[in-house]
Amino acid sequence: MSRIAILGAGVMGSAMCLPAHDRGHQIHLVGTHLDREIIDSIKSSGHHPKLNVTLPKGISAYHHQDFADALGGDSDLIILGVSSAGVAWAIDRLCETLDKSIPIVMITKGMHPEPDRLTTLPDYVASEVRRRRGLSLPIAAIGGPCIAGELAVRRQTGTVITARDETLAQSLCSMLATDYYHPRPCPDVVGVEICAAFKNFFAIGVGWAVGRLENLAETPNRACNHNATAILFDQAVREMMVLVRAHGGADSSVWGMPGAGDLYVTCQAGRNSRLGHNLGRGLTYRAVREGPMKGDTIEGAELGVSVAATLRSMMTKGQLHAAALPLTTALLNALTQDSPLDVPWAAFHQP
Repeated sequence: MSRIAILGAGVMGSAMCLPAHDRGHQIHLVGTHLDREIIDSIKSSGHHPKLNVTLPKGISAYHHQDFADALGGDSDLIILGVSSAGVAWAIDRLCETLDKSIPIVMITKGMHPEPDRLTTLPDYVASEVRRRRGLSLPIAAIGGPCIAGELAVRRQTGTVITARDETLAQSLCSMLATDYYHPRPCPDVVGVEICAAFKNFFAIGVGWAVGRLENLAETPNRACNHNATAILFDQAVREMMVLVRAHGGADSSVWGMPGAGDLYVTCQAGRNSRLGHNLGRGLTYRAVREGPMKGDTIEGAELGVSVAATLRSMMTKGQLHAAALPLTTALLNALTQDSPLDVPWAAFHQP
């Protein structure tokens, strides 16, 4: 039995309690500063209010200020389940708490923008902890389609665990695999992480077609807008491939579970798709943030805003071919210029 600390009691971090617990590990779930109500509920009844499930008995819940106690001196693994906006906060907690190297597996989706390229979050976290604490942390990440609400009730789920150290990825797969949770190792950290982050971004574009349907005149045969959705999905996969190749990732991650598989799942529901629906109705990003989705964390939009300058710089310098990224460009413009999402149909499917 291993001792696992999960930092972040949101839906995905908490859902990871299930396979870890069912493998017989000792689980200490630690909330962030935003998770007080969740932790209080778990402490009192075991019920997770956002997942609407009761977590298994034996999972210990802690508030963020008790992270050191939850970690103890003998934890075997940290699962980092904060949002992309919480990565800097999590790095601070790791640096003030860790006094030795402990393996970390990240379920956070996002990229860290540099002036001329994007850096994966595992690489960024590792470099910051090394710079500030002098510790070399073995870090892995989980990608692929995994809806927290389904994992939390033990529905069949397949993911990939990626690490530069293939032995680490394989050991984590063995540590977390159950009869319903099926991780497989993958050495393509860059490809998996770009797909994991950008599927949220591109789901906004795919979701546009659903909202657009509401503004179209109803036809006698009650035609939907599935053809447009398929075009957008195909273009999203194509552009994900461009981004992955430009950063040295593998094609297999794009057409496999981290890319196309996760994009499919993300397009079925969730905040990124809902933003796309609202943009399809003709609202601007600012109007959506101030109106129907006020207060919501929209990971794909936050990613787009954070990486816009880097991607535009890479296009200007020829590191990325702008003509191959028309959907990306349209989404960046909509998210950073407060303009309607103008889908460039004629620019799709070009060599």
